[in-house]
Amino acid sequence: MTEPNTAGAPPELNAYRRAMEGTLGIPFTAGNRVERLVNGARIFPAMIDAIEAAEESIDFLTFIYWQGDVAERFGHILAERARAGVRVRILLDSFGAHSMPDSVLRDMETAGAEVAWFRPVKRWRFWQVDNRTHRKILVVDNRVGFTGGVGIAAEWDGDARNPDEWRETHFRLTGPAIDGLRGAFLSNWVEAGRRGFEDRWTMAEPLPDADRDGALIQVLRTSAAVNYSDIATLFRLVIKLAQKRLRITTGYFVPDTATVEMLCDAARRGVEIEVLMPGPHTDSRVARIAGEDAYGPLLEAGVKLYRYQPTMLHAKIVLVDDAVVVTGSANFNHRSMGKDDEIAISIIHEPTIAALGADFDTDRARCEQVTLQAWQERGAWQRFKEYIGRLLSPQA
Repeated sequence: MTEPNTAGAPPELNAYRRAMEGTLGIPFTAGNRVERLVNGARIFPAMIDAIEAAEESIDFLTFIYWQGDVAERFGHILAERARAGVRVRILLDSFGAHSMPDSVLRDMETAGAEVAWFRPVKRWRFWQVDNRTHRKILVVDNRVGFTGGVGIAAEWDGDARNPDEWRETHFRLTGPAIDGLRGAFLSNWVEAGRRGFEDRWTMAEPLPDADRDGALIQVLRTSAAVNYSDIATLFRLVIKLAQKRLRITTGYFVPDTATVEMLCDAARRGVEIEVLMPGPHTDSRVARIAGEDAYGPLLEAGVKLYRYQPTMLHAKIVLVDDAVVVTGSANFNHRSMGKDDEIAISIIHEPTIAALGADFDTDRARCEQVTLQAWQERGAWQRFKEYIGRLLSPQA
């Protein structure tokens, strides 16, 4: 395997890398190839192509698997590969995927695919209902992987042209970072009571191929404990690291008090902070109301807030100084920081960051800005909703 070239990285990038490795205790791997996939029109064909090409194994984990043509397509192709002798393991969150069509499940299981449910809802384990796996992971032949925010449902099957087609970003990865995705899948698979290692698995399994000029990627998998996870550490770290610019795109913006204070402090020290979040189209009114409680102090500190207008904005992207991007399944909210199992990938790769920066500009142009003046002039009903939101924020 060719050794990736990292010696020529600019010193400032090495500083971000060192801070993130030293704080989270997880090294970046070098030599990864990254392809960003914008909206279901590009995400689903890429994932289906990878599944169709599978020769040995498919590991698939998702929080959301709902109704629609895309759900049928995924079920059909997964079943087809299982019939062809490919080892297919499918892990579904029992809360997020509860409305999955029974016909799709039967087809996959009859074909020989292994289907497991993460934390089935049981009355005597009521405390588990609130702690889900929110990870989205697909690993094919241990050589190509996908992660990001997409769910398997009709809402994502399009190009964000109207309210029926959600705005999303997902990533196709190859290289050493694949091991991080596979490990995140296996941790939830084993918790679901399944075997974690194949009989043919040996220490001699080759390392994934690396690209000498590829991306640096850090893979962080988190499990919530005592209402806190390393997702909160990661988000607070990048706020602290930001020197010039911080751009946040999130499907649910419900920062806790400590995070709000850090964002305000960063804005006051001169960091330009912009947040894109859902506008009139959202699948969680509770999350929107809960997040609005933070608008006042953020706007007063100079943070710019924008609401996406065409459809539900579900992407999860944090751009730090045009140097690092943090993405994956986690939102900027209480659930991701303290309740759900998540996966986050931090990427240092100039072409990827430039492309995501351009996407941010395009999305911002389709937003309506929340101004301080308008917020200060809001009515009594809005202020009452913010009070209710403050009570509901731990669940948002």
